[in-house]
Amino acid sequence: MRITRNLGRRKLRTTLTVLGITIGIWALVVFSSMANKINSLVEGGNDFYAGKVVVSDDANIGIGMEGVPIDLSVADEIRDLGGVAAVDAQVHLVLDEDAGPGMGMPDLITGSVAGADEGLSQTKYSLATGRMLAAADEGAHVTVLGSELARKFAVVVGQTIELRGVAFETVGVLEPTLSTADTTAMVPLAAAQGLFIETLPLVVRESTAGNRLASQIVVYPAAGTNDVALAQAIEQNAINVRALTSVDFDQQVGASVGIFNAIIIGVATISLVVGGLSVINTMAMSVAERTREIGIKRAIGGSRSRIIRELVGEAAVIGLIGGLAGLVLGGAVVLVANEVGRSSGNVLFDLTPGTAAFAVAFSTVLGMLAGIVPAWSAARLDPVSALRYE
Repeated sequence: MRITRNLGRRKLRTTLTVLGITIGIWALVVFSSMANKINSLVEGGNDFYAGKVVVSDDANIGIGMEGVPIDLSVADEIRDLGGVAAVDAQVHLVLDEDAGPGMGMPDLITGSVAGADEGLSQTKYSLATGRMLAAADEGAHVTVLGSELARKFAVVVGQTIELRGVAFETVGVLEPTLSTADTTAMVPLAAAQGLFIETLPLVVRESTAGNRLASQIVVYPAAGTNDVALAQAIEQNAINVRALTSVDFDQQVGASVGIFNAIIIGVATISLVVGGLSVINTMAMSVAERTREIGIKRAIGGSRSRIIRELVGEAAVIGLIGGLAGLVLGGAVVLVANEVGRSSGNVLFDLTPGTAAFAVAFSTVLGMLAGIVPAWSAARLDPVSALRYE
């Protein structure tokens, strides 16, 4: 009660100090939520590449969804190599071919031979409703939708959804994974190839059999086979291809994510340092204004530790209020941005309970630390000199 009464003596100054903390925590919450989402996408990529070798045409640059197709004759060559357990051709397409570049992952169509990698894939998805694709679905226009894609188009099992202008029956919806699977429509390989061939130039379409093309070929090493060694063997024996493993994924994506996380930490740190300095300034001014009061407390027997506890407590309350306000403001921004982003399939933020708890706890501790120096100075005041202070 005494703490809140003391803070209320200079309402404007206290409010401005709380605002400084609020802005810092707002930045921490928003940027940390963005980092959480990006890291979850990276983890999804690591899960996809773990224990596999992904083969594509060497004309493709970086890790992408669409690009130069690869002929399935390469899959036949790979099957003849030693140390190969299974080979799975896949097609990846951006769902909306007219969509411009934006933040986040686009909605995707992924086609593969249903059941071909059953028991081999390290990436396991849980169904919310319906069923997964089966071998009997090959050639049919059926799909299993990611959670965000089903929500975006308001589609449930049994209903039809148009994928690039072609009607597909929804046979399953996945549980949320916080990865690219949430915005992906999984279809049989033949159906995806039919969509894929339409994206190619006319001259290529006329000279190529659509059922002999894929975006990439996923190779599952046999037990005891090193995936990196297998990737090297594939590149040596197959012409004009490149083979990627989880090591390559980490090298291509890890550096960029590391830079982004460093920027986030830098921005949040600067904001919080400014907030901490404002707390120090406020508490120092409060000590100066209450010098006589502190002298009286010391003269009637108040201990230095009591003075320190009182002033540090005031600073902690400032930090706590600023932290809660920053969390509410940041949470509102995240909520609104995600709702807007869902309309285009770009959910950019993931505000976890851990992030929220850390933000409030950190702001409270920051306030306490910022209040220690002014509190220590107040506790060391000479009672007689303090009583004479005007």
